[in-house]
Amino acid sequence: MNIRLGVVMDPIGSINVKKDSTFAMLLQAQARGWELWYMEQEDLFLEGARAHSGMRRLQVTDAPNDWFRLAPPETRPLDELQVILMRKDPPFDMDYIYATYLLERAESEGTLVVNRPAALRDCNEKLFTAWFPECCPPNLVTGSHQRLRAFLEQQRDIIIKPLGTMGGASIFRVRQDDPNCNVIFETLTGNGRHLAMAQRFIPEIADSGDKRILMVDGKAIPYALARIPKPGETRGNLAAGGTGRGVALSERDHWIADRVGPELRRRGILFAGLDVIGDYLTEINVTSPTCIRELDSQFGLNIGDRLMDRIEERIGR
Repeated sequence: MNIRLGVVMDPIGSINVKKDSTFAMLLQAQARGWELWYMEQEDLFLEGARAHSGMRRLQVTDAPNDWFRLAPPETRPLDELQVILMRKDPPFDMDYIYATYLLERAESEGTLVVNRPAALRDCNEKLFTAWFPECCPPNLVTGSHQRLRAFLEQQRDIIIKPLGTMGGASIFRVRQDDPNCNVIFETLTGNGRHLAMAQRFIPEIADSGDKRILMVDGKAIPYALARIPKPGETRGNLAAGGTGRGVALSERDHWIADRVGPELRRRGILFAGLDVIGDYLTEINVTSPTCIRELDSQFGLNIGDRLMDRIEERIGR
């Protein structure tokens, strides 16, 4: 099958090929003989009702110092591509939302967009956990300092974070006696103008880490990457200095994945990452989940190939 696959991503020259999940996907698509077309979010535009982009033919090589080749730019309609991977990292801001509208125009003409643009808009990576309350720790989403203070008094030890960032950015642990709690609440809510999420702190993160469970078309990969915080750090995110250790999914992990998976599939989310600490689901990553390369390396997997299988099935329907 001659498939033209486009990717919308951050600048490919700045990625770490040893860790980049988008790169793993591109390697597998190219191995199948698919054409690769490279775009950045700023290249997308709408003319009339038809979405277009400046795009460049891309070739990738699994080499640490010379991993891509780009042909001269061309301007093409997005719907000439059979599939588009939307892999732009957060921040999830208005420019990101506008890009999903353009991608939705291509989708309306028959292009498969992974993940579905409407789902990217609807499934905020923090708030989407509310659809699965039986899986989650006690939490609160508010801009009210009074409510945050009451939640802290009740839980005694909490995590508070913004709703639109990634990689552990601006995540704070706040204890009941913390003299800085008011300024933290003020900073994250913009003095009450913005919503933030508070969750009960889960101490198991120190030993078992923040597990990333990858979901392909609603099914869990049987191994997770447990991201262990470095000494003196609360966050397990690799971007915050955490160490990744591959682990088999526990019975509880499978239970959580089995509850989330059908809804991911229903919404057209072919690739997602569940974050699980201890027994609790804390986030559902749908924009640009990572950890393919680490899990492939540690367990001899080929997660990108599994995703391409699902994409090929969808295109062939």
